[in-house]
Amino acid sequence: MTSSTAQTAPAYPMPRSCPFGPPPQYAHLRQEAPISRVTLQDGTQAWLITGHALARAFLSSDKISSNRANPGFPQLVPGVASVPLKGTIVAMDPPEHSRHRRMVTNEFTVRRVKQMRPEIQRITDRAIDEMLAGPRPADLVEAVSLPVPSLVICELLGVPYADRGQFQSRTTIILSRNSTSEQRRDTALWLRGYISDLVAGKEARPGDDLLSRLIAKYRDIDAYDRETLTGIGLLLLVGGHETTANMISLSVASLLDDPPILAGLRERPEQTPQLVEELLRFHSVVDNATSRVVVEDFELDGIAFRAGDGVIVAAAAAGHDPDVFARPDRIDVDRGARHHLAFGFGIHQCLGQNLARLELEIVLNTLFARVPTLALAEPVERLPFKTDALVYGIHRLPVTW
Repeated sequence: MTSSTAQTAPAYPMPRSCPFGPPPQYAHLRQEAPISRVTLQDGTQAWLITGHALARAFLSSDKISSNRANPGFPQLVPGVASVPLKGTIVAMDPPEHSRHRRMVTNEFTVRRVKQMRPEIQRITDRAIDEMLAGPRPADLVEAVSLPVPSLVICELLGVPYADRGQFQSRTTIILSRNSTSEQRRDTALWLRGYISDLVAGKEARPGDDLLSRLIAKYRDIDAYDRETLTGIGLLLLVGGHETTANMISLSVASLLDDPPILAGLRERPEQTPQLVEELLRFHSVVDNATSRVVVEDFELDGIAFRAGDGVIVAAAAAGHDPDVFARPDRIDVDRGARHHLAFGFGIHQCLGQNLARLELEIVLNTLFARVPTLALAEPVERLPFKTDALVYGIHRLPVTW
């Protein structure tokens, strides 16, 4: 292996040259130095892992931490360390992480999510009805991509859907690399206050929703803490709509740009779950959520990781590893790519992955069946892609029919 430790560490994040593909530097690094050094925006350095097998091996280690407060954790945006984290499961380590994840897992099992299919279908149909009744061209982001997952997660958590505009706009601030430290901290505090008030209301008047059920579960074991549940609720609210919304937009845009794949979806809708897996691999919208910090020295593939080293596992790079995915830059419905890292890997694998899969399946099948003439109203190269955000996607997707 060619080590990059003695070379100038390139800047991270790295720019994309193709809107539907990962940064081209990933391929070079994966071939020459799949574990290499990069320079972050704050001037510090971290390790970057771009190979699929190495990514899974690293994320399986018990010598790494997800706690953003640990010294050395790679800060991908300024001021993120000042964001309140209590209750944020993705930033916890065992045994605390195991205890809280166990409380939430049953809400997102395959069986529980399947029971939500009729409601997700109803929400999707209504969003498409409203889009078709409106003017053309329409912005698919505003008409379908955001409303469907937002309404689903609002109903699941018991959040008033009328408030969606407030948390969607503030989510954008938190996830933008262009936000200042003060903006990100103030926004996070506002969102926590909003969820805390919501939780307080459910303590007194529980309903048939996830937050009310979690309050009861924690009280049953005499472990209830409002601040912790606020953090859990905030994570589910933000994560439950932002990532899926971006996947819907990118998936629709890439399918409209690839007529043979789109024709296959229309002819064989029963294969859409396989297509969803391939789209998740292909786009990998959350490229660096698997960032970690080393807490105990260990070695991997000849590289000595030291306690305090920040490490970024690039999910998009791993998802385009040709040693694992033949012709990775093509969408192949028959690939069966469930071993991608779009939902992470190891103990922090995404809790809501079953819900995201079902939402994508229902939206894609319904949209292209009901609107057979759907087309992009602008060429792909003119679409405003989210190059400035932690979650990749499209700001606006004009479509017509």
